[in-house]
Amino acid sequence: MVRIRVLVVDDHRIFAESLAAALAAEPDVDVSAAGSGPAALRCLERGVSEGRRFDVLLVDADLSGATGGPAGATGAFPAQREHGSGAPPGDGLALVAAVRTAHPGVRTVVLAERDEPRRAAHALQAGASGWVAKDCSLSRLLAVVRGVLREETHLPPALLTGVLRELTQARKHRTDSERLVESLTPREHEVLRCMVAGLGRKDVAARLFLSPHTVRTHMQNVLGKLGVHSTLAAVALARRAGVRPADLAGDVVERSGQLA
Repeated sequence: MVRIRVLVVDDHRIFAESLAAALAAEPDVDVSAAGSGPAALRCLERGVSEGRRFDVLLVDADLSGATGGPAGATGAFPAQREHGSGAPPGDGLALVAAVRTAHPGVRTVVLAERDEPRRAAHALQAGASGWVAKDCSLSRLLAVVRGVLREETHLPPALLTGVLRELTQARKHRTDSERLVESLTPREHEVLRCMVAGLGRKDVAARLFLSPHTVRTHMQNVLGKLGVHSTLAAVALARRAGVRPADLAGDVVERSGQLA
């Protein structure tokens, strides 16, 4: 019998342990639980090192501190969060993206308390294979777990239309953004990458060996060509277009071969 290894990630101990126990009753399912994003990532790494990789990750959409926070014992649960405090909702999606990058073979399913088309669309874009209600039946959840391992994508029927609309709109915005970014000169594109990395005018000038006045001119040209009126708007558009931030950890740009 081929066994399915499942990791439940939720900072509500009672829910996580109850779900893990219910899944573990299935003859072909092995289950572990983690109470935070860092604990989940450590659990995944340990599974790889021991030759017992996880197949499916079930992650709370509103997981607190999904990929940050102090290291602790694998599977340890943080203190129960209070409503309205702690990390902002949606950090579970950050964990989904981190798992897609570090463990692309793991399928992730988001467990949500509410049906939210926009967040469900964001989850799929981050790499999730499914979005299910926390109060769904065990049989439904098991069907989703087995389905995503067959490369299926699972969404509640009530969400399909809304999610498709969100994904279509996101693609349209991305296409429009890409077209605008392509109108930039190579120097303007480099300035935009510095802006995406969070650099101010003086830092951009130092990095590119330009005067602050010249950088200001390039920034104004970038805003004009992108059709926006602020740096924040330019950065948001650039991210939609897939513009990568300048590598601040690398060496500064060399003078040679650069155009003012």
